[in-house]
Amino acid sequence: MAHKHEKEFILWFEDIFIEDVPLVGGKNASLGEMYQKLTSKGVAVPNGFAITATAYKHLLKTAGIEVAIKDVLADLNTHDLHNLQERGEKVRDIIRTATFPDDLRTAILDSYKKMEALYGANTSVAVRSSATAEDLPDASFAGQQETYLNIQGPEAIIDACRRCFASLFTNRAISYRHDKGFGQLDVYLSIAVQKMVRSDSASSGVIFSIDTESGFENAVFITGAWGLGENVVQGAVNPDEYFVFKPTLKQGKRPIVSKKVGSKEIKMIYDNDPSTKEPVKNIATTAAERVSYVISDDEILQLATWACIIEDHYKKAMDIEWAKDGDGVKVGTGKLFIVQARPETVHSQVTKGFMETYKLKQKGKVLVEGLAVGTKIGKGIANCIASVTDIHSFKAGQVLVTDMTDPDWEPIMKIAGAIITDRGGRTCHAAIISRELGIPCVIGTGTGSQVIKSGQEITASSAEGETGYVYEGLLDFEIEKVDLADVPATKTKIMLNLAIPEKAFTECQIPNDGVGLAREEFIINSHIGLHPLALFNYEELKKSNDPDKQEIVRKIDEKTGAYVDKKQFFIDKVAEGVGRIAAGFYPKDVIVRLSDFKSNEYANLVGGTLYEPHEENPMIGWRGASRYYDPKYRPAFELECKGLLKARNDMGLDNIKLMVPFCRTPAEGKKVVEVMRECGLVQGENGLELYVMCEIPSNVISADAFADIFDGFSIGSNDLTQLTYGLDRDSGLIAGIADERHDAVKDMIRMVITTAKRRGKKIGICGQGPSDFPEFATFLVELGIDSMSLIPDTAIRTRLAVAKKEKELGIGIK
Repeated sequence: MAHKHEKEFILWFEDIFIEDVPLVGGKNASLGEMYQKLTSKGVAVPNGFAITATAYKHLLKTAGIEVAIKDVLADLNTHDLHNLQERGEKVRDIIRTATFPDDLRTAILDSYKKMEALYGANTSVAVRSSATAEDLPDASFAGQQETYLNIQGPEAIIDACRRCFASLFTNRAISYRHDKGFGQLDVYLSIAVQKMVRSDSASSGVIFSIDTESGFENAVFITGAWGLGENVVQGAVNPDEYFVFKPTLKQGKRPIVSKKVGSKEIKMIYDNDPSTKEPVKNIATTAAERVSYVISDDEILQLATWACIIEDHYKKAMDIEWAKDGDGVKVGTGKLFIVQARPETVHSQVTKGFMETYKLKQKGKVLVEGLAVGTKIGKGIANCIASVTDIHSFKAGQVLVTDMTDPDWEPIMKIAGAIITDRGGRTCHAAIISRELGIPCVIGTGTGSQVIKSGQEITASSAEGETGYVYEGLLDFEIEKVDLADVPATKTKIMLNLAIPEKAFTECQIPNDGVGLAREEFIINSHIGLHPLALFNYEELKKSNDPDKQEIVRKIDEKTGAYVDKKQFFIDKVAEGVGRIAAGFYPKDVIVRLSDFKSNEYANLVGGTLYEPHEENPMIGWRGASRYYDPKYRPAFELECKGLLKARNDMGLDNIKLMVPFCRTPAEGKKVVEVMRECGLVQGENGLELYVMCEIPSNVISADAFADIFDGFSIGSNDLTQLTYGLDRDSGLIAGIADERHDAVKDMIRMVITTAKRRGKKIGICGQGPSDFPEFATFLVELGIDSMSLIPDTAIRTRLAVAKKEKELGIGIK
């Protein structure tokens, strides 16, 4: 027979609603809500029960410890770390040694027996704290209380509950409540007792339903590592990272626009050895595990789909924990589960309408680099702290440097000028808290705490894309603030030049009309770094006894460990890089210029010297269109086409348009269009438009013939200037003779715009000219150019100049 107090002390997930936050806390209310409402939509949530806040209050009153806690906290001073540490330890000790009331003990153990009936004797559970003020949108208590994993048997359950209740008074939780204005005894603790998902023999991680750095709302961001999820949450590992684009995912496409292998050097597994008395332990991962993705593409898409379902249900951005079951008895081997969900607490609080951009004004020596958290810059005197016991030595404004900033460090994190860690991923608690505090953070540097010395002046920059840099010295930086309401619309389309996929989700927030030039070269150089022909001929290279070729094979293996088919690595990375840019700006046009390396640049890629000729002047040599149909290079171009086709078709990013660079003759243009058609990139199919770069005088002179082949032109004023004046733009000796503002180039531009207009073809410019020279931009407006594509830094300034010129000319948006 159920104990009469059980209904007060225990609620199963199936009986909990989101409105029950005061009784069971945010974590449990969310688990109950999902278990009831979302399992029917396919979201798998392991079963469990909540020990309610009523039970916590009952413990405090029945055990007679409430008064003792009040007495200890009477002279609390959270700004005196010694005072905080001493008071916290005393309160936790009071709770840990309190006598558990019999009725509460019986209620918990009866519920555990029901769990055993469902899942087998001595079943393992996760015991998680759920504070009643936790996970409110304006006060993230993420990680303020404890979680205990692989808890088995009655006595272990009661002990874990006792420790959970005590963890309401960790130093960090006391400090956090004080700062957020919560009374120390006004926050209660509920506990979730949930069936463990056996991810110790599989993988687990964290999902955000928006991009954590930029606040871009159309991407799901997933992190994952081997073993139990605590390592990812606490930042003990550098996890894999995956991005999925929501709009085309909901159309049934497969838009994984980024996959990055994390180092994942350790994994947390069960430790049921009675001699250690610890339920879990960390062990080193194998070499194969470190280079492999922890979940398949199908599983990435499954998790992203669930994240969308959860977000749509709660109608807000969510922070979700997931786990994969490795060898569960009744839970189901190989299945994915959602084990927790809470509202995202940073970007959902941001007032949109203005844009803040941090920019370094000086250069400095890079000491270490890692993952950038946030988009700010901070500087100060480094304070390297190895252990949380030494945090009292930290002073406001210093830069915290440590191995791993778990939430115990929160009292000093909030006064830091910046935070630098050796380990951690973008979804660890340290990253979440630093984002919430608005403090720049560079995580996962690997060696930051060894390279940087206490007392050293340093600058930490998270404002340069996905990579965060730590520089020597206190470097000057500026903050540019733009009220987006003040940015006018223009008839001339103002597009952006982009190369770095990691910047797309941030730079798409600059007022724009799409991307006029997405360069593939950065993707090939930085994300691939291997010559496509070396990947194409990998099996042949493997058979060679030549030491140079063996070294190339070793480097390929090092970079492509997750791939058996090395060609697929090239295809996927092109698709992901281009796809991430296209996703950021979807559904606006993103014009991708096909690869335009010169032979000397291709030679710098791993294996490049095997396939590249030596040319005296590569700038006017074997580049652009002339490569694509050439039998010596065509297999590499076909891999590129497959990557672009994957981004357009599989990912559903049909806003990608393609542009052929350095196309010397109309005959060449026809050959390239034919090769692309044979690779599945058919002009006109699925809205595919093909453009040609106008960067050679022949493109201007034969513009009519090029217009017969292509849908439009984009003027490359850098190369057009070079070839109009016979200047090698790589040569500093003659670079100053002419630029795009000189008459011959302007005449060329005038001619091609006139032809394009007569033929009804689109024409834009993607060269550097309008970005550098506002008067050049206004000259283009006078000629009636359709669009100009600019570097992001100058897009707003140029838009203002264009709007002014259009007003003078009486040009308006129709």
